[in-house]
Amino acid sequence: MQLDFFKYQGTGNDFIIINNRKMLFPKNDDELVRRLCDRKFGIGADGLMLLEEETGYDFEMVYYNSDGREGTMCGNGGRCISAFAHHLGIGNNKGKFIAVDGEHHYEINNDIVRLNMIEVSAIKKDADAADGNYILFTGSPHYVSFRSEIDKINVVSEAHKIRYNDIFAKEGINVNFVETNTGKVKMRTYERGVEDETLSCGTGTVAVALCFAHQHNLEKGKIEIQTPGGELSVSFQNKDGIYTDIWLEGPAKLVFTGKIDI
Repeated sequence: MQLDFFKYQGTGNDFIIINNRKMLFPKNDDELVRRLCDRKFGIGADGLMLLEEETGYDFEMVYYNSDGREGTMCGNGGRCISAFAHHLGIGNNKGKFIAVDGEHHYEINNDIVRLNMIEVSAIKKDADAADGNYILFTGSPHYVSFRSEIDKINVVSEAHKIRYNDIFAKEGINVNFVETNTGKVKMRTYERGVEDETLSCGTGTVAVALCFAHQHNLEKGKIEIQTPGGELSVSFQNKDGIYTDIWLEGPAKLVFTGKIDI
């Protein structure tokens, strides 16, 4: 059987998206997802998403990491699948969908997609590390480490020390390295499930923005963040350490379409 697929990218974080409203794509087929996401023998992507029907919402987002396993929330994926839904004629320039971490609202203005993210109520310091290392959940678990000269860091090697240590090895954690001493907030991310550096990470960008706000005692604002794949922004409100009204904003673009034999 052949299915149409759509390849989208959001600041270099790329995804295969399939309209699965007729439920033709086989669920929980790890090998198939790995094959499609393989950059040498498949289409190539950081992850694969299925757009499905769900009562009360424009659609449901089902997300798989490139290792074939169903993942937690993906922020850039959420922005890309919103753009895809708009491409299909679902909803208008704004709407809502359901994902593994709950309800998300989205707004679309040409290629720019804003996505409302879940509330974040806890930013914890890593007690076993130096200052500037934090752990939080923004739809996916993230470790944020403020460093200098992150362009010189071997991201995979450094991230492995955290992602595969005794605390995080079983469930995994995404690792973000952040630099702010250049006047800009720059970041690089290692994603679990991809098990490599990606050009961008939406939930990671939110994590970095909130940790920056936490460090500087910001009650609200909009933080511009430079990833290797481009610029994203995060706006938020903060009251008593609880972050609400969080919006992730940036480009989400269709790259190409095709057919795949499953």
